[in-house]
Amino acid sequence: MNRSGAFNEKNMRHLQIADRGIGEGNSAFIVGEVGMSHEGSLGIAHAYIDAIAKTGADAVKFQTHIAAEESTRDEPFRVQFSMQDASRYDYWKRMEFTEEQWRGLMQHAEQKGLLFLSSPFSIAAMEMLLRVGVPAWKVGSGEAHAVEMLRAMASTGLPMLLSTGMSTTEEVDRQVQFLRQKAVPFALLQCASRYPTPFEEVGLNVIEELRCKYQCPTGLSDHSGTIFPGLAAMATGADILEVHVVIDRGMFGPDVGSSVTMSELQLLSSARDAFDIMRRNPVEKTAAAHRLSDVKALFTKSLAPTRPLKAGTVLERSMLTAKKPGTGIPCDRLDALVGRRLLRDVAPDRLLTKDDFDAET
Repeated sequence: MNRSGAFNEKNMRHLQIADRGIGEGNSAFIVGEVGMSHEGSLGIAHAYIDAIAKTGADAVKFQTHIAAEESTRDEPFRVQFSMQDASRYDYWKRMEFTEEQWRGLMQHAEQKGLLFLSSPFSIAAMEMLLRVGVPAWKVGSGEAHAVEMLRAMASTGLPMLLSTGMSTTEEVDRQVQFLRQKAVPFALLQCASRYPTPFEEVGLNVIEELRCKYQCPTGLSDHSGTIFPGLAAMATGADILEVHVVIDRGMFGPDVGSSVTMSELQLLSSARDAFDIMRRNPVEKTAAAHRLSDVKALFTKSLAPTRPLKAGTVLERSMLTAKKPGTGIPCDRLDALVGRRLLRDVAPDRLLTKDDFDAET
């Protein structure tokens, strides 16, 4: 990237986060979003890292909340789910980890081969994550409208993954213009901020629309709680897939219904690898058919008699049929055999051969 803000098309379509390439020429980058499913337990947060590492995903993502910096006691619950917390402010407070605890989570993720990401919800949270050493910023749909937050993130020069779930086209235009002015590498994620998201609101078409319009890596932040949008997005070329994950659907929390299980995340990762192999190996139809010549002989047919025939019989069309394998006289030679005289007895359980007939006239 040119720090002056001049981007060329190749750089715009490619994003580098630590050792992971994202965008053109790379397989889909899969993020397992823990969010708040750790329920404020540091031990459970570490358990999520272990579980996600086994699935083949590329990154684990959390959310970093500091109640006093982002909320007030006037904030209502999005979903009234907690009997433990008197207010959403109390909930955010219970979700907090210390800087050292976040650093420990990041070190654990790195040991497991995962990139560590966390969405900050205040400038104080962002500054703490910067000290911890995050390699990129994941900007939630709501925070995409926090101008001071975007400015602070952009000033770090770190890549940004921006969800567009609460943005109009005009707002995305302004966000992209700002990031390009700051020469910040970025990707855009289609997102429907509904929990869970019904299929008719997923908006797969928007992924390609964003890529074509802004010439940048694009993907899907999915809250459907199923694997289907993720599979469809990757099959049609999404560069990034972010999905909420849960260790077990019986766990507590507001995001469980919007999450996939670890086995489903592993399936998505396996699909990502399969799609990548298929995409990197285009097939030339004729050459592929030639490579299947041995198989073709087994599956195609040759000419055979329909019934036992004696030597001297003059062949008629009704005496000939097609049977497997395709190692004998090709079926398209049928008309040429009509009128030929047999030199020996033939039976319907054997293919005809050129030695069965008199010489062609």
